[in-house]
Amino acid sequence: MLFERLKQQLAEREQAHCYRRRRIMSSPQGVKVSINGRDYLNFCSNDYLGLASHPALKKSFQQAVDRYGVGSGSAHLINGHSFEHHALEEELAAFTGRQRALLFSTGYMANLGVIATLLERGDTLFADRLNHASLIDAGILSRARMQRYAHSDMTALAEKLGQCSKGEKLIVSDGVFSMDGDLAPVVEMAQLADKYDALLMIDDAHGLGVLGQHGAGTLEQAGLDAQAAPVLMGTLGKALGTFGAFVAGDELLIEALINQARSYVYTTALPPAVAAATRSSLQLLQTESWRRETLAKRVAYWKQAAAQLQLPLMPSDTAIQPLLLGGSEKAVRLSQKLDEQGFLISAIRPPTVPKDQARLRITLCAEHEQADLDRLLEALDKLVNRNSLDD
Repeated sequence: MLFERLKQQLAEREQAHCYRRRRIMSSPQGVKVSINGRDYLNFCSNDYLGLASHPALKKSFQQAVDRYGVGSGSAHLINGHSFEHHALEEELAAFTGRQRALLFSTGYMANLGVIATLLERGDTLFADRLNHASLIDAGILSRARMQRYAHSDMTALAEKLGQCSKGEKLIVSDGVFSMDGDLAPVVEMAQLADKYDALLMIDDAHGLGVLGQHGAGTLEQAGLDAQAAPVLMGTLGKALGTFGAFVAGDELLIEALINQARSYVYTTALPPAVAAATRSSLQLLQTESWRRETLAKRVAYWKQAAAQLQLPLMPSDTAIQPLLLGGSEKAVRLSQKLDEQGFLISAIRPPTVPKDQARLRITLCAEHEQADLDRLLEALDKLVNRNSLDD
């Protein structure tokens, strides 16, 4: 029986300390949240700039609901494409320095849509081994040959590119790797793409909004323009604090996606109110640079203090600061111990990360105070360094 197999699979996950359970929040997103009647200091959100509950976003959302209602009613190509959607696309294109941008309902759908549109059987996708699951699934869906190279290993990528003599070539990578927090070597990737006549696509879900002089992300920080990196995917539910995603590129790319990307054509458009709120978020991102500056200061302070305590942090200069623990059981136990002290930090276990690389994925926010970081550092010092984890 199929359900018996599912039952066995879940039992195996439970035994391996890899079973996942949801928490029920009863508060707005923020650095302080409430779950099941308890208050927590939140260190696992992707709301890096603290915009998810910003008054300006809420006001724009409420005003748009009064004007447009709650639902979009249909797909973009039927009658679901509103003024707010179109205006946001134009503003995202300008912000990222691209000719056009196209909204998708989620980042997962954006990656599925763009890669399946660009590639077909006989082509080759070159993907970092630590790419997000959506990029892996997109490659499978495209039916192209997938060549995965060792994480950020440009020698390995060059070797695989050099061995490819048939079909079109697409290099795809996270800009900021979501579970490690490190940056892809995008400059070297762009050089290899040019050398081997390949197209470069960057999924900048965790870089958009927080990196670069103006917050335009990993590519802006690296000084790469639309010619060097022709395909950019960004999400709206992280630093921008709302929901959804977009793909930015030239006119030809966007028109092809509008006509051929199944995950765009055959799904309901985002509610117009979400687009309206995102327009306010994008404006705040560009006018309140102090949010990025504050976040950068928090990251620098955290790294220095954690190093002094010799905590097993993975190398990262971004808001994602993973604490590598190895075993899943240890990661779950530490997460539970921190929960008891009022810290909300998820244990990340296989298959999200490789075997024996379970970790706590600690994320920092511009709204965290230095005192918040000190509280967590003190707790981790006691639990990890002073052998209090088993108490």
